[in-house]
Amino acid sequence: MSKTGIIYGVNGPVIYLKGDPGFKISEMVYVGKDNLVGEVIGLKKGMTTVQVFEETTGLRPGETVTGTGDAISVLLGPGIIHNIFDGIQRPLEEIAKSSGKYISRGVSVDSLDTQKKWNTHITVKEGDVVGPGTIIAETQETASILHKSMVPPSIQDGTVIKAAPDGDYNILEPIVTIELPDGTTKDLTLAQKWPIRIPRPTQLRFPASVPLVTGQRILDTLFPIAKGGTAAVPGGFGTGKTMTQHQIAKWSDADIIIYIGCGERGNEMTQVLEDFSKLIDPKSGNLMMDRTTLIANTSNMPVAAREASIYTGVTLAEYYRDMGYDVAIMADSTSRWAEALRELSGRLEEMPAEEGFPAYLASKLSAFYERAGMMQNLNGTEGSVSIIGAVSPQGGDFSEPVTQNTKRFVRCFWGLDKSLAYARHFPAIHWLTSYSEYLEDLSPWYRTHVSPKFVTDRNQIMAILNQESSLMEIVKLIGSDVLPDDQKLTLEIARVIRLGFLQQNAFHDEDTCVPMEKQFQMMEIILYLYEKSRALVNRGMPVSVLKEDNIFERIISIKYDVPNNELEKFDQYKKDIDEFYENVLKKNG
Repeated sequence: MSKTGIIYGVNGPVIYLKGDPGFKISEMVYVGKDNLVGEVIGLKKGMTTVQVFEETTGLRPGETVTGTGDAISVLLGPGIIHNIFDGIQRPLEEIAKSSGKYISRGVSVDSLDTQKKWNTHITVKEGDVVGPGTIIAETQETASILHKSMVPPSIQDGTVIKAAPDGDYNILEPIVTIELPDGTTKDLTLAQKWPIRIPRPTQLRFPASVPLVTGQRILDTLFPIAKGGTAAVPGGFGTGKTMTQHQIAKWSDADIIIYIGCGERGNEMTQVLEDFSKLIDPKSGNLMMDRTTLIANTSNMPVAAREASIYTGVTLAEYYRDMGYDVAIMADSTSRWAEALRELSGRLEEMPAEEGFPAYLASKLSAFYERAGMMQNLNGTEGSVSIIGAVSPQGGDFSEPVTQNTKRFVRCFWGLDKSLAYARHFPAIHWLTSYSEYLEDLSPWYRTHVSPKFVTDRNQIMAILNQESSLMEIVKLIGSDVLPDDQKLTLEIARVIRLGFLQQNAFHDEDTCVPMEKQFQMMEIILYLYEKSRALVNRGMPVSVLKEDNIFERIISIKYDVPNNELEKFDQYKKDIDEFYENVLKKNG
């Protein structure tokens, strides 16, 4: 029989129950006559504290709270992909049918369609021994994703005593029955439940060794992230955090994208929905939504559900990782999530830490980012969860607590710069404030799969950009005319790198996503131009003479002029640079 308690006090999304109703910590409960979804977050002698994931207006002392006996969990099965959920995995499309454009309180809908029949291939037979993570059935969930239903990690080894034939089944119909060592039997279905705050178990965590290729030059070449890695994208208002994540979601070589709109504006989530529903996935030719799941917890939705939304997202990601897929999570934005923590902490009258955030902000952030990784799963397959979290520091101040604490737990930092964004230089990731600790781990992959020279070229490009920064301090004070010609050349080549390599046009067919081979060839050409120009300067040619030729502008426009599938055209550019070198020598020799 369900345990019940009586509401004693209401403080926004936090409610208090007097006495001891027998609830457990993290238990899911139904609150009031509308059955609002809540979670037990505090137990004291004679007092139980519950956070409610819905609007609590109208609740009053004396109403009943009913326990479910289970933790807040998500339903994992076919139907997750190509769907859009709120923060506690309620499908917004189904909610819209029953309550219109706004989510009404206490609305109760199934997380996944329990009536839909899925064409299922059963992969086990009678007599097979199965264990946690064993794949028992396969279903074509979308045109892009083959869904593999598994034995839940919480079930020990057992023997299959009954297996249904291939056919059409809904997600709750028993398809396999196993006998456990103690003689009991257990029916398995296409779907399983898992509590959102507990990471799904794995066999082994691998070190970073393979990059998540995004097609964005400044990321792939200068500040790469590994598959199973973590990255933060901090930046002030309008610097392009969301658009950077959109580009990674669209073009990265992850198999599945989980996009969490955590406390973001509703119109931004609408844009994601509209963009992704029209986009064709370049890898498969199918719709982009055929490998994407959206979790929309917009800024006007209750803060408690916002706090839960990133755990919902990462649990869905871990489920698909267990099937052997590479999953990328876009969390936009962790600052709004931290603000939800701060609001709940204030309601709970906890001692505030820096800027009012709770003292446990750092541990909560680390618990989230630590769920990323390249793993060997319980069933022997390999999969990864990569987490890319946007951070929205107020006023673009990177010294505030969320940015600083995030920096401690991520190995990749893509710092967005307001001045670059206002100068229309996108992506506005600043090469001096950003860094990636994965570069050394990924160097063997670059040498093997792209070129032995790749890392050397990348380091030379970074050295030129750093030199430019130092020289610009002098230029600001006394102007560029006083610089010697070799330093003027450094500034000119740095301009070519900034405009021709780092700046990228998301609306240009050839430039929106660039393969690694072309990124390398572009670096090679820029550095070849630098080498030849430096030889001319060393022979006494002034930079002003070099700039009379339009070779610098031509190299800048390579990103548009050389199609991604016609890389042999780079040979012509090399010949043009040699010709430029000979012409300058002839004219001024």
